[in-house]
Amino acid sequence: MNDELNQNPDFQNPNDSNQQNDDSEKIKSNISPIAAAFIGLVGGFFLYQFVGGLLSLIVFGFDLDKAPINGLRLMTMAGQILFILLPALIFSKLIYEDVGKIIRLRIPDWTEIILFVVGIGILTPLLQSYLYIQNYYIEVWAKHSESINTLKSFFDSLNELVDKTYGNLLRASSIPELLLVVLVVAVVPAVSEEIMFRGFIQRSFELKIKPFIAAFLTAVFFSLYHFNPYGLIPLAVLGFYFGFAAYTSKTLLIPVLLHFLNNFTAVMLYYIIGSEELIKSDVSAKSGEDLGFYTLVTISLAVVFILLVAMIKKYYSQKQLT
Repeated sequence: MNDELNQNPDFQNPNDSNQQNDDSEKIKSNISPIAAAFIGLVGGFFLYQFVGGLLSLIVFGFDLDKAPINGLRLMTMAGQILFILLPALIFSKLIYEDVGKIIRLRIPDWTEIILFVVGIGILTPLLQSYLYIQNYYIEVWAKHSESINTLKSFFDSLNELVDKTYGNLLRASSIPELLLVVLVVAVVPAVSEEIMFRGFIQRSFELKIKPFIAAFLTAVFFSLYHFNPYGLIPLAVLGFYFGFAAYTSKTLLIPVLLHFLNNFTAVMLYYIIGSEELIKSDVSAKSGEDLGFYTLVTISLAVVFILLVAMIKKYYSQKQLT
């Protein structure tokens, strides 16, 4: 049993602390890895949200609705590259001697890819179903509490702004425009955000704290970074799955692929179906009957997802033995 534990790359394996200490000895840093992680969080947030936002206002003015949509798309893409991807690489170079050990890019095999892709295929409808339940109860509570109703009104305003901005970026009327949307919404964010969050930030946390906590903290900050009030928990769960994939597989290529597939699916569904409901995060179950259906779906998919995670962990455990 002890031998099995020593070989098992369990996400919460107590022996992870030994591996974590070994990694800490191999990777030299100029400052505390915890401080480095927060530099990435604060630096990336400030640069992208404030500096990038200020540049957009300077270029397009305060009435962004009248700005050319392709101009906004290019500005969004440039912001991702200049203020998220580039700082992550620069921070890694300045703080750590070996960037390759921080930004891990091992080529995964097909079995790994398929297992994790099946996971995102299960997790996406699971989280959408959860949203229907969450928002149903928020509406119920808002009817019985003035303070919750006030908070909900604020969330609705913020969510409407997020949905409108995202909807404008997704809207495409031709194949060339669709390809640009895929590049801006799916490809660049997947690479930039994963290198910053699961690469530099989570990896820095991993050098000092348990991988489970490192992935959880990174996922929470990843969710907050997106300014989506109703999607806070689903985004955190999604980010945690990306973090689990990054740590378990020891490569960023898998979470980059998962992130891309998640965004790409939204782009294609919006392009094919053209429904605003696809990108809204404030949708809810309409009745108690609908609530029961979504509860059953959520529980069923959660059980299947947990079984898949167990299968992934077993796969890596066996892979270490061979």
